[in-house]
Amino acid sequence: MKNLNGMTALITGGSKGIGYGIAASLLKEGVNVAITSRDQAAADAAARELSKSGPGKVISIAADVRDFDSQKNAVAKTLEAFGRLDVLIANAGVGHFASITDLTPEQWHETIDTNLTGVFYSLKASVDALTAAKGYFISIASLAGTNFFPAASAYNASKFGLVGFTQAVMLDLREAGVKCSTIMPGSVASHFNNHEPSADDAWKIQPEDLGQMVVDLLRMNPRTLPSKIEVRPSQTPKK
Repeated sequence: MKNLNGMTALITGGSKGIGYGIAASLLKEGVNVAITSRDQAAADAAARELSKSGPGKVISIAADVRDFDSQKNAVAKTLEAFGRLDVLIANAGVGHFASITDLTPEQWHETIDTNLTGVFYSLKASVDALTAAKGYFISIASLAGTNFFPAASAYNASKFGLVGFTQAVMLDLREAGVKCSTIMPGSVASHFNNHEPSADDAWKIQPEDLGQMVVDLLRMNPRTLPSKIEVRPSQTPKK
């Protein structure tokens, strides 16, 4: 089994929810982690809690995936702190859900700029370091990237695009030794779309479950690449 100790991961949107769960799982394996958030105070608070997770070290960075210079700065700070970048987890995302008759141009742009262009910026800023490390790029997409539903035109578009983007760059980078996967979760007990997780979410995928999935991907034999992973709750909520 591959030892992950001493590797470095950069996780966008790592201060809560899925990003936080992935960070905690990696830290337990001895991976050093940089988490980003647009809110420095939120990132700092999360890093303080995450530092209790395991032997890996954690730093917090204020960064906005919608700004390419901000992503270049996040990568530079990660390299300055840890000297390498082995894993990029593109997790930051937003959701605006409204009929096309009500969806505003501002909501459209925020969704696409964060969920799709933001991932391009994060990977573009990281690609040289990932290539040097023969590392791993993992995007957090959604089952909404293959299943369309009403009042979700912006979100569906962003996640359909993200799945296609990740699969395409997988082909671009595979010969350079960089692995690329997209994880497509269904219902997750997270803070997404201003949701506050509670006991009622016990049936949902938990952030730590996705953290374990990332650990398993990193441990997989280099010859094998699960490039697209759909994951959903094993059961529906009891009524």
